[in-house]
Amino acid sequence: MPAHPFTISVRDIVRKPGQMRELELDGTFGDTVGEGLATVAADAVIELDARLESVHEGILATGRASVPARATCSRCLTEFALDVDVDFLELFAYDGASESDYLVADDFVDLLPVVRDAVVLALPFQPVDRPDCAGLDPVTGERLEPGTTYVPEETTDPRWAALQGFSADVTDEASSDEGAQAPKKE
Repeated sequence: MPAHPFTISVRDIVRKPGQMRELELDGTFGDTVGEGLATVAADAVIELDARLESVHEGILATGRASVPARATCSRCLTEFALDVDVDFLELFAYDGASESDYLVADDFVDLLPVVRDAVVLALPFQPVDRPDCAGLDPVTGERLEPGTTYVPEETTDPRWAALQGFSADVTDEASSDEGAQAPKKE
């Protein structure tokens, strides 16, 4: 009995190399996927187009999955919607036929972990709401307009203030005598 919509019976093509089946499915992960600034909600609908092909080693699953995600811009902290589209290709091996991480179990293949792994890897680590996002003003915390650059005021650390009176052109006597040759020892 399938645990979720992405557990597919392959009884009709198991151990029949050359046989294939195409399918379209919708479902959810059931849990929030992703961490940090980009996540897929537990109830977000995944649209899945897949092809299951019987090969000598097992069932080859190829396809494309699309799912909406929510993200927070890493520069300005604005929340925005993010469409995640991933392609996948995975071999579900017959028992002992291959060193695959996935197996054909009781004439079923479970596409959920394959799709989840592909989606997690596609989620951006540092999402931005738009490519020209300038981020936040570090002083006021207001969102900067695109193309704005922040130029910090030059301030001197009070611990270094006493050194401001020294000239930067101070030279070392040893370095000025580099042109003179040392006497030869005989």
